[in-house]
Amino acid sequence: MTIRRQVRQSAAVLSNRILLAFLILAGLTWTFFSLADAVFENETDTFDTLVVLAFRNPADLSDPFGPIWVEEMARDITGLGGLAVLSLLVIVSAGFLWLRAQRRLAVVLISAVATGTALSQFLKFGFDRARPDLVSQEAAVYTASFPSGHSMMAAIVYLTLAVLLARTLHGKVAKAYVIAVATLVVIAVGISRVYLGVHWPTDVLAGWIIGAAWALLFGIVAKWLTRDDRLATDMAD
Repeated sequence: MTIRRQVRQSAAVLSNRILLAFLILAGLTWTFFSLADAVFENETDTFDTLVVLAFRNPADLSDPFGPIWVEEMARDITGLGGLAVLSLLVIVSAGFLWLRAQRRLAVVLISAVATGTALSQFLKFGFDRARPDLVSQEAAVYTASFPSGHSMMAAIVYLTLAVLLARTLHGKVAKAYVIAVATLVVIAVGISRVYLGVHWPTDVLAGWIIGAAWALLFGIVAKWLTRDDRLATDMAD
């Protein structure tokens, strides 16, 4: 196989992957707005109520289900999606990428988080959904409920970092492991928000969906920005 033909095949594979990613992105976007429409048509009220109450002691709705250490663990986990932890993680990761001469990827990471934060606030302001009032809230809240900011930003940060890290790894198992760990952290953060009574489950679902879509979008950007490096590697091989 000639080098020119190999490069053309690599470019075609890359283009097909980017096209598939855009199709998934479109599907996630459609799902988010479909969910938002259902929420504000009150079609999810029964589901939201059942899930929130499932995390509470039926005899005392101010008491989250389980022993006190479970409640403390939930607060620890929810902190993984908080502003301080995510900001520190992004700064450290971007600095590492910059020192490794991966400056484009550092910019991609910072851009994903900065624009994601702005989008989260814009959506909260636009939808302006009230927080759950069925149970006591076990964590401080300052903004509207839909979508969940912790869930959305956790998805953006952890999934974007997982995608960027996976690009440096060899072997499908290692890549799948990194992405699976990031996904589990995102899921845990979202569940902790419902457990603590500060979000409806549909808030969390919406946060996961739009956060994953945003991470995917910037994953596409990262792949496009580093396409020349990929082609150069294929030529060297």
